[in-house]
Amino acid sequence: MTDENHSADRDPVTASPVGGAPAGEVSAGRPPTRGARTRRTVLAGGLAGAAAALTGCGGTDRASAPAAASPRTAPSTAPSAPSTPPPTARAEAQLAALERRFGGRIGVYAVDTGTGAEVRHRAGERFLMCSTHKLLTVAAVLRARRDRPDLLDQVVPYRSSDVIAHSPATAPHVADGMTVAALCRAALTLSDNTAANLLLRTVGGPAAVTRLVRALGDPATRLDRTEPHVNDADGVLDTTTPAHLAADLRALTLGHALEARDRDRLLAWLDASTTGDRAVRAGCPRGWRIGDKTGSGSHGESNDVAVIRPPHRAPLVLTVFTAPADPRSTAGQPTIAEAARIVAAVLGPLVWVRPGSRGLAPHLAALSSVAMAPPCRPPPPCEARHQTPLPDPA
Repeated sequence: MTDENHSADRDPVTASPVGGAPAGEVSAGRPPTRGARTRRTVLAGGLAGAAAALTGCGGTDRASAPAAASPRTAPSTAPSAPSTPPPTARAEAQLAALERRFGGRIGVYAVDTGTGAEVRHRAGERFLMCSTHKLLTVAAVLRARRDRPDLLDQVVPYRSSDVIAHSPATAPHVADGMTVAALCRAALTLSDNTAANLLLRTVGGPAAVTRLVRALGDPATRLDRTEPHVNDADGVLDTTTPAHLAADLRALTLGHALEARDRDRLLAWLDASTTGDRAVRAGCPRGWRIGDKTGSGSHGESNDVAVIRPPHRAPLVLTVFTAPADPRSTAGQPTIAEAARIVAAVLGPLVWVRPGSRGLAPHLAALSSVAMAPPCRPPPPCEARHQTPLPDPA
């Protein structure tokens, strides 16, 4: 399909939020008990009072001198101020409120690759990938180049019967075919469905994509079908979690899962995408470089996965998935844009660092070396709710 366009992560057993307290929960400090004094404090107070009385009887002007300090100060009875939730917790609370307005499920995972700070909302739950799988499909092609160096230059012939809906690049080239490189670009920049199917045929089908993500350490993401069937929800088929796909995206675009030239090529194609202007790109400030891949499903699903490069700091990786309760919903992309605004407001600003400190070094170094970014926390176990688990493809 063309690319237009679930409250906090919860452990499936305990139903408690994954990774800690509920988003936005504020713990208030307990004020000390009034009058809680020790016997020694009371005795000290009594001695001080007696001394004051004796001084007053002495007839000298000592009463105007400052009283001697008590050897022990009684504990303050003023209540302590409530603690302020960290910015990421506030962001997660805002995402929960956004989900309530949206009506359905929203899955969000974001990580600052310079600091490791994360924002999570249903990050461990399964969502239909839709056309975001094309990112992984193209990555599988680029990995295959290790054994087939001339792969991108090969011309792929196809017939008019291979052309399906939303194929703006491939439809005009039935007579002459297209190179693998041109198909990759069409799949990522235009979300051309026929291009994606031809690429899958080139690398060995959907199972090749599943093998790729397993090699990346992702046990959850799976691709089972081709376009357009990947856009129809069917149990766990063709699903991922926001956290796992974010880890895959980070490894492929900022890590070393691909050779440097292929990593740069993949990122350039994502930067040139034309399908996400109303999604993550709409939620980020001007001047930020965004490389993304969107996806949309047959029941109103809308997704976007992105590498975000604010100026003068380390990149952010953001994945947003939606599954509306109403299949006629058109709120997916505006909701994704709002989720991106929430994340950008928390993870985007560069934290002030004291002059002379080395705290800024990882941010600046990450702009020139992907190796500087610390590894993100492993994604939580996948939660396949209300779905019958199916075996992974061979």
